[in-house]
Amino acid sequence: MDDSRSRRVLVVDDEPRMIHFIRLNLEHDGYEVVEATSGPEALEALRDRLPDLILLDVMMPDMDGFDSLQLIREISTVPVIMLTAKGEEDDRIRGLELGADDYITKPFSPREMVSRVRAVIRRTETPSPPVREPIEVDDRLMLDFDRREIYVEGELVKLRPTEFKLLYHLVQNAGWVVPHDQLLAKVWGYEYRDETHYLRLYVNYLRQKLEADPSDPKYILTERGVGYRFVDYKREQKREAEGS
Repeated sequence: MDDSRSRRVLVVDDEPRMIHFIRLNLEHDGYEVVEATSGPEALEALRDRLPDLILLDVMMPDMDGFDSLQLIREISTVPVIMLTAKGEEDDRIRGLELGADDYITKPFSPREMVSRVRAVIRRTETPSPPVREPIEVDDRLMLDFDRREIYVEGELVKLRPTEFKLLYHLVQNAGWVVPHDQLLAKVWGYEYRDETHYLRLYVNYLRQKLEADPSDPKYILTERGVGYRFVDYKREQKREAEGS
């Protein structure tokens, strides 16, 4: 079944021609489109229409895309793709740091837009991992992938869908180095395999939430120029058991 069927996309842009262009191409691919021309309208549509994804323009009067994104993230984890001006790298980085899931640089082709929308929805709606027992990495970190719950020092830590999926793939390969392109393909999709800045940013998010000292990580380790490795917790547990 086509993953675009019955998916609802909220398009937020103050330019009617841009909204019309996006609507035509998304509807052609089977998506339902909801429109908003400002940040306040977007928040109202988010509450009333419950979109599966938001396309959010950065440059809007009164409340720009960044302010709108911050308010969206206070009430929802709905995936957001930012629409940024060509060459504005600072805008792209700022959007990702505020919680955007992706960005598209204007001008963009209909094919690129639909591909990005499809990829982000697919990523955030990944089926649950197979049922497995909770993992006690050590005395401060417990991972329950079945319940989608992560505990640090007994406190529940909220992960966004992409953070959860990245952590899952790292832990699945605990003790082994997972190359950058493999992680990008598995978590974001094959078309993202060269977008290493996504990976660096989300590894940093995970470290901020899981590590006692993010600047000196003990769980998610960097293999410079190659990839990332989750600590081999089984070996560490065995070593501790033999030493006790």
